[in-house]
Amino acid sequence: MNNQCGTSPIVGFRFTLSPMTSDFVNVIKGALKETNLQNVWRHTDDVSTVIRGRSEHVFDVAKAVLSHASKNGEHVSMSGTFSVGCPGDTAGDNLLDVTTDPVNGPVSTQYVSSQFALYPLGDAKYMDIIYEEIAFAKERGVFNDSMHYASGIHGDIEPVFSFYEATFDRVRAKTSHVVMTVTFSVNSPSHEGQQHA
Repeated sequence: MNNQCGTSPIVGFRFTLSPMTSDFVNVIKGALKETNLQNVWRHTDDVSTVIRGRSEHVFDVAKAVLSHASKNGEHVSMSGTFSVGCPGDTAGDNLLDVTTDPVNGPVSTQYVSSQFALYPLGDAKYMDIIYEEIAFAKERGVFNDSMHYASGIHGDIEPVFSFYEATFDRVRAKTSHVVMTVTFSVNSPSHEGQQHA
C-alpha cells in the first residue's frame, strides 16, 4: 500500500444513485448501461458504484450517469465522494493511459441543485482554499447558498459539473490529498419554477 498522499494521479468517485420511483432498479442499471464507461474502471456493489481514472473521464461519466438517470423526469438524487491522492490508491484498477477527450460529452439541458463540501486534507490553510473556491463558484454564476457543513451550487447540469471539475482540479494543484463530497438533486418537486442559471 502507498502510504504517501499525492503520488497517484488516480481520481475516484464513489456514488449512490437514488431514483425516487418504484422502477429504481431499471433507472440505475439503464443509466449505467447508456453511459460510455470505456475510459474508467467501474465496480458496482449492493450499496454504491465506484469509478476511477483520469479526472476528465471521471467527471464526464458522473455527469452522464446523472443525466441518463433523470432524463425521464423522475426525481433523482446522487450522493458521492470524489477523491485524489488517497494513500490507499493502487495502480492496478485504473485507466490512465487513455485519450484525454471525454467520450460522453455534453448532455441535455437540465436544472440541477446540489451541495458540496471540500476537504483539502493535510493543508494548514485549508479554510483559505475553501473560501477561494466559494468565490470561484460565485464568479461562475453557480453559487446558490451558504449553509452548515456545505455550500449550495445550482444551475444547468453543464456549468454545474464544469464548476465541480474545475474546482477539484484547482485544489489538487495546491494540496496532495483532496476529498470533495457532493449531493445532486434533479427533478425535485421543490424545483418547480426554477430557471437554469
